[in-house]
Amino acid sequence: GSKRSMGSTSGGKRRYQSFRNKQRANMSFFIVVIFFAVFGIIVFTEIFLIDERGRGAGVLVRHGSIPYHHRQQDKPDYEDALQSDDYISIHMGGGGGAMDDTVGALLMGRPAMPAAPVFQDANAQDHLNGQTINEAQLPPFPANFTPIDGAWQTVNGTRYKFYVFSAFLDARKGQRAIRIIGATKTRGADRVWCRFWYKTSEGNSSTYASKTVPAKLKVIRENWNLKYSACFLLCTLGNDQIVPTAVSVVAKVRQAPSNILAVVNNLNETKPASKMGVCVKALHFDYNKALQLLEFIELHRILGVDHFTFYNHTVGPQVACILEHYINTGLVTLLPWQLNMISQKEIRTEGLFAALNDCLYRSMYKYSHVILIDLDEFIIPRHNDTLPQLLNWLSTKVNTDSTGSFSFQNAFFYLQWGDDDWVYTSDDPIATSLLTLKKTRRKTKLHPHKQRSKYICRPEFVVETGNHFIWEFVPGHNTFNVPADAAILHHYRICEFGGDDCIQTASIVDKATFKYRDRLVEAVGGLYEQFRKVCSLPDLPPPPRKENFKLLNFFSNR
Repeated sequence: GSKRSMGSTSGGKRRYQSFRNKQRANMSFFIVVIFFAVFGIIVFTEIFLIDERGRGAGVLVRHGSIPYHHRQQDKPDYEDALQSDDYISIHMGGGGGAMDDTVGALLMGRPAMPAAPVFQDANAQDHLNGQTINEAQLPPFPANFTPIDGAWQTVNGTRYKFYVFSAFLDARKGQRAIRIIGATKTRGADRVWCRFWYKTSEGNSSTYASKTVPAKLKVIRENWNLKYSACFLLCTLGNDQIVPTAVSVVAKVRQAPSNILAVVNNLNETKPASKMGVCVKALHFDYNKALQLLEFIELHRILGVDHFTFYNHTVGPQVACILEHYINTGLVTLLPWQLNMISQKEIRTEGLFAALNDCLYRSMYKYSHVILIDLDEFIIPRHNDTLPQLLNWLSTKVNTDSTGSFSFQNAFFYLQWGDDDWVYTSDDPIATSLLTLKKTRRKTKLHPHKQRSKYICRPEFVVETGNHFIWEFVPGHNTFNVPADAAILHHYRICEFGGDDCIQTASIVDKATFKYRDRLVEAVGGLYEQFRKVCSLPDLPPPPRKENFKLLNFFSNR
């Protein structure tokens, strides 16, 4: 009896254990099913509901709709994991080679619709919203409007903020379009149209004929996931279509334009053999550091730079006065930058990525190379004297024919570190005030390329630029990572995370800028004296007293 009891007890345990195992298996299967269900809902939402539909007939395009914007599958330029699902690329509307929009419409969650109409001319008729219209029925060129290049203008009638700044002919690789620099909603942006304006003369007056095409919107990648982003608008030109004088962006084709952008066409300019420009993001916070600006411009001139492009958000009176001098000499272009978006809350740093890409296209075909850099940064060659000489030397060591940009590793010269010893033995207030000469201690470890790095690019090989590296090249071009023993980026700033802990990191003394010392002091000193009265510049602080040198040196090296 006891054996049967023991057997039944053991069998009961086995059955119970088997039952529990089945429960666990069922629970695991249930959890897996729930996981895939939630994942499926997320994917469904991203594909079908990411964009609000039914407004306008423009096209939202991810990473460019012109064929050469697509990355080569076997050799991508850069990955964009954060935004790979922003928009679905769809080719719409009129002209040779148009693709069937049925699949694209279904993917966007809309019923299959005919391709969006493209307005050809005053005699061509198309179908829109059940009405047959032509260009003659659309609002004419606004009276008392003048096409403007390089100023923020509003696109009226949109649900969200939408601004446009500049327009450029982009005719590389045989794909012709007017590329507009703008800023709007990062996701779910309004669809808009491009209205091309062609100037015609009748007697002593000028009139404008128009052609309207759907705009294709491409959000610029570096948006930091904020509500608004810099963007490109691509307005396709036919192969035999002449370049328009101006372009307007409208939310509805029957709406009167609220903006007129002059189209910049640099293609007719002869490409210089070697000419270098500098692009700097918007000057803000009433920027008024006169000596820093002079040091930045004059050292870059010594380094071989021919022209500077700045964007004016807010500058102080002394900097404004100095810039006016440089503008009058043709060395500086200063563009207004009044973008009605809250910096760092709605858009990243006054829309700096719109400024960088505007400067890229503005410089294209005018300068063989362009540096996109900040006011506290300098690319310093280790062995060559100038940057053009450095690039020429690199071309003798490696094949740079396909190089679209040259990347330079970042080195922090923290301002909390003490000044170089020579400062305390000098009587020159100009020399002892220049950061690139008095700050010689830098962090030993350099940042890897693409982290804090800056670059020199060849504009005609670049499609989209970023702050620290190029996001997209014309296919067949790439980045060359310049070795640190050839040149590095000198970056003069306070500790990047606040406080003073950064100066505890390993450091070395780097006096690579000393080869420019005499030329830089002479150039900056002469200009500072010239502007002292004209621009009301303050007297510079006297050099540190020599008798305090040992005491200061003791504390700075503790």
